Amino acid sequence: MAKKRVFISFDYHNDKNCKVMLAGQANLPDSPFDFKDSSVDDHLTGDWKDKVKRRMDNVDIVIVLCGTKTHTAAGVAAELKIAKEKAKPYFLLAAHSDKTCTKPTSADSNDKLYKWEWENLKKLVGGSR
Repeated sequence: MAKKRVFISFDYHNDKNCKVMLAGQANLPDSPFDFKDSSVDDHLTGDWKDKVKRRMDNVDIVIVLCGTKTHTAAGVAAELKIAKEKAKPYFLLAAHSDKTCTKPTSADSNDKLYKWEWENLKKLVGGSR
């Protein structure tokens, strides 16, 4: 089975370390995904949203990594909105098991925040949601 190409949306200023750990899991031998791209820093030149749109054209699924301040991250909200506009499958993944993680403001009320555990992550990438 071909690995899914993943875009990781995350709060660039607060959850960068969590994103590095998640992207690193793509290197595990039983990983069902390849890390393709991720959030961009708002300081990029030009229209960063256009850059995100182009990046999302080349992925199969979007993982929204939710930390403690994700509800304040305008970039994550915009990226999730773009994923929805492009009809990309996505899911919300709690970045911390010991802290209260929040959803982006563009999340739907019925979007579940899933626990980040390796077996669970593999199932989520495989479509079990």
